[in-house]
Amino acid sequence: MQPTDDSVLLRQYAENHSDEAFAELVTRHVNLVYSVALRHIGNPHNAEEITQAVFVILAKKAAQLRHAKALSSWLFQVTRLTATNFVRSEMRRHRREEEAQMRSILNEPGSEVWPAIVPWLDEVVAGLREKDRQAIVLRFYEGRNLREVGLALGLSEDAAEKRVNRALEKLRNFFAKHGVSSTTATIAGAISANSVQAAPVALAKTATAVAITKGAAASGSTLTLIQGALKLMAWTKAKTAVVAGVAILLTTGTSVVVMETIHSARVAAYPDIQGAWEGVMPLGGGIAKGDSSMTRIVLKLSKNNGVYNATADAIDLGRKDIPADGVVYKYPTLEIVLSPRTTYHGIVNASATEITFEGSVVLKRTTTPATIPAPLVDSDFAPQKDSALQGYWKGTLGTKPDSLPLNWKIAGQADGTFRAEMDNPMQGANGQPASVVCNPPEVKLILMTESGMFQGELNSANTELTGSWVQGGVSTPSVFKRADYQAERASEPVKDYSYASRNDLQGHWKGSWILPLGKVKVRIRFALDIARLPDGTFAAMLANLDQWGNSDPIPASDFQYEPPDMRMEWKWTGGAFEGRLKNGKLTGAWLQGGGRFSLVFERSGTK
Repeated sequence: MQPTDDSVLLRQYAENHSDEAFAELVTRHVNLVYSVALRHIGNPHNAEEITQAVFVILAKKAAQLRHAKALSSWLFQVTRLTATNFVRSEMRRHRREEEAQMRSILNEPGSEVWPAIVPWLDEVVAGLREKDRQAIVLRFYEGRNLREVGLALGLSEDAAEKRVNRALEKLRNFFAKHGVSSTTATIAGAISANSVQAAPVALAKTATAVAITKGAAASGSTLTLIQGALKLMAWTKAKTAVVAGVAILLTTGTSVVVMETIHSARVAAYPDIQGAWEGVMPLGGGIAKGDSSMTRIVLKLSKNNGVYNATADAIDLGRKDIPADGVVYKYPTLEIVLSPRTTYHGIVNASATEITFEGSVVLKRTTTPATIPAPLVDSDFAPQKDSALQGYWKGTLGTKPDSLPLNWKIAGQADGTFRAEMDNPMQGANGQPASVVCNPPEVKLILMTESGMFQGELNSANTELTGSWVQGGVSTPSVFKRADYQAERASEPVKDYSYASRNDLQGHWKGSWILPLGKVKVRIRFALDIARLPDGTFAAMLANLDQWGNSDPIPASDFQYEPPDMRMEWKWTGGAFEGRLKNGKLTGAWLQGGGRFSLVFERSGTK
């Protein structure tokens, strides 16, 4: 007899208040919820409390979920959020007392790869697009066969197998970046054997009884946990909406961490957080539609005279030793300003080994942090007679005359493989590390963030790459041709930044504009360099100092100057400056995303 679908049971409970239907849902999913909670918290007693809280939330949300196909994926996400909220409570201090027991549970015989992947597993699964996450949770967290996965997702058995395999390949790629070389079959076996722990026998009955009362029978601490988790779920949705609303005003690309330091002598009494911390930060859309891109983040904290300072590396963006503006540490809270627009609040655990931020971004202390390979230099990618692919390639994202320029530097390695960097000069994101898959004539150049990919073919003369740029599920025809890097650099015009009068246009300038974000106003800083060229015309470079991933100077695509009026445009970022030079200042407005923001540039530095 075919078991009743989850959505049917949800409707029975939501519409008919069927306690039997809800009890069946709890029985089906209690091991999944308990296992995810246990993996995050490490304490069986606290994992039971989180499990109860999750099913109370399910009871409260049942009416909204009654048509959901993959309830297990929703429960997985809610359990992670509830566990994240749990670290804010004082109960979190007991975690390390149980850590040894947790390790013994997790490291049951069955797969040597499990201890290496478990620190990242749930975060990486959570970062998959929804359909892939559903497939992994159903197949391995709940142990369903491919036919059952297909039924749950409305797919054929063959389609379900393809989706599972695709999601496993994404997991394999991520773990490979962390030094865990394995196959998808081994990873699948490790997750199947270790990811789900049997919940205590009585937990399903207890969780059902508490949930059916919508939490009325729950303990005070469980009620606090439920309320906090519901707030965090709402906050996560609200944060997404805020980010989406702001994005239209910003340059295209990825914003990453910029931190602000506020000195405080009181940190001396807190658990020491000096050292390296590593985690994964989501960035936005990925290669396929619905995919997410991400970068590994290494935060390096040091202390001088009782005050914490920090630098950070965005590993997969190729950004190294970026100085933090600051750290606000009042144990157990840690505030980090990710940009002038966003502040994240973290919780440091009692043993100072883990920092959990809102949105389930987790940084873990490490003595072996990931490192960024040294940037490629001219000799690394200089053309080689015995290498069809090594070299400097210039092209565009698209084939129209005004398409976005992109450049690739591809260097052969001693082991016969390649590494690459992509320069996106018109959007201020140069030196982005990329992996190379070369099976002549087929070539794939994949950004390490997995935010975009070129796939195409190398012609027989080894002079042209023809194919498509793939991002967000959209393929755009692109062509890249070999170019002479040295000759290109040698042909650059001499740029003169010196000035004799305060009303000379050339020179180095700094300015900022104020961005209203709800009731808050934030300051966005710019550095503008204007050069006079030998023919008497001008060229400009602009850097957004508060946008980490796209912080390289960007050349103006258009420059018009009829003294004292001027207009500079950066069309590939959607921004422009209109103003006039008067009394030694550039006074005007920044135009972007339909908005107009007052902006004044003043001279920076010497003549």
